[in-house]
Amino acid sequence: MAPESNKTVSLGVGGVTFQDVIDVARNNAKVVISPEALDAISATRKFIDGYATGGVPVYGVSTGFGALANRHIDVEDRAQLQRSLIRSHAAGVGPAVEREVVRALIFLRLRTMASGRTGVRTELAQIYADFLNAGITPVVPEFGSLGCSGDLAPLSHCALAMMGEGEVHDAHGTLMPSLQAMKAAGITPIELGAKEGLALINGTDGMLGMLILACTDLAALCTVADVTAAMSIEGLLGTDRVFAPDLHGPLRPQVGQIASAANIFALLRDSGIVASHLKDTSRVQDAYSLRCAPQVNGAVRDTVEYASLIARRELQSSIDNPVVLPDGRVESNGNFHGAPVGYVLDFLAIAAADLGSIAERRTDRMLDQHRSNGLPPFLANDPGVDSGLMIAQYTQAGLVSENKRLATPASVDSIPSSGMQEDHVSMGWSAARKLRKVVENLSRILAIELVTAARAIEYRKGLVASPATSSVIKTLREVVPGIGPDRWLSLELESAVTLVQTGKVSSAARQVVKDLH
Repeated sequence: MAPESNKTVSLGVGGVTFQDVIDVARNNAKVVISPEALDAISATRKFIDGYATGGVPVYGVSTGFGALANRHIDVEDRAQLQRSLIRSHAAGVGPAVEREVVRALIFLRLRTMASGRTGVRTELAQIYADFLNAGITPVVPEFGSLGCSGDLAPLSHCALAMMGEGEVHDAHGTLMPSLQAMKAAGITPIELGAKEGLALINGTDGMLGMLILACTDLAALCTVADVTAAMSIEGLLGTDRVFAPDLHGPLRPQVGQIASAANIFALLRDSGIVASHLKDTSRVQDAYSLRCAPQVNGAVRDTVEYASLIARRELQSSIDNPVVLPDGRVESNGNFHGAPVGYVLDFLAIAAADLGSIAERRTDRMLDQHRSNGLPPFLANDPGVDSGLMIAQYTQAGLVSENKRLATPASVDSIPSSGMQEDHVSMGWSAARKLRKVVENLSRILAIELVTAARAIEYRKGLVASPATSSVIKTLREVVPGIGPDRWLSLELESAVTLVQTGKVSSAARQVVKDLH
């Protein structure tokens, strides 16, 4: 059952924040439509009511859709036009997408309705809020969106549920017909009026929701990557001198790099391991995967910040076609095209894949007795009898390779649809779906580095790790045992993944480094 939340998000005519989206999608925050938004919705609905009974051709009100836009629809058929649109466009196939994605999608479509630019009735906006507040989640199949004319099929599956058709999961996660869940929640199915079907599906809400979720997760994983990099540097007897502030900001003012270098420098502060070889002149420079960690981790941070900027702009947008303007004009436009969102989704996948790649190189170095500065082969308790973490690196390498494949941009592709009326599409939904997998894989890659680095540090007998990395290792050891004979490794790695994904790794580091970025 979805946990109750004591948070409430109020939807006005303006945009919403990242935190609003996260609170609704993941934390089950309640949604309230503000009085000003209800007034704005009602004001533009009056224009649509006028067009609905008149003879002036208005796309989606008195005409067909897509390649059928030139067909006039009689007044008596215009309500059926909207119902038919939703039923025909709810054509997705495949497994259901995640609950948090669907909740974000519904919330973001409601946000556009609240802007007063779509021409829907207040009753329709309210039913979207009612679904969210009741914890009802429409079943949205994974495949069906081309990311142009909006996320048509995914949004149509949501709209279908509001009509009392299709399938949903209730607040307890039970699959059932939508009408059954609505009756149990006291919600009456909506009868769509003029333009309303079209207004429910012309948006970038699915890909935008996944972009916001990914930006949030990747920002957190960038901090984890700084932590695991610092631990690997300790385990490999690396130096902290390359992370000194005067080697970054003054010489290369890349914002993300400066933040990551500051993190790693602070995490290694007071490390007995680092101090033990400060005067060793046998190694002039550390390998790139250690020395260049801030440059890579920081570039990912900058990419996340740029993607977040695009997402914030989209959160201020009213995406619909046609759109109702304040003077009553109903104008066609192309704002539903997902290119701005699709590009940064692909950009994030590339950056996240590379972040995992450099982490895997550090792991491999710790397991190779020829490059690990005295560590036992594969960090095994009894090398030969034990394999240690050998196959953990295989798993990590497999995840890295999968991410490299998934980093191939989706937005470079386009395929014509709707009888060549919609002849260039963004594939933004596909970019978002593969990015979610990249982010999930990255959390596992970093978890394996965490396990490996912790064991490497513990093999430096007689040397004391930094207070920050010691705090992280203490947290890890609550769920993953330390050095010892080979054990069933999979469960230990999954436990480490949970620590990464729940933020406990970063929290443990922040117990010492309070200003960890």
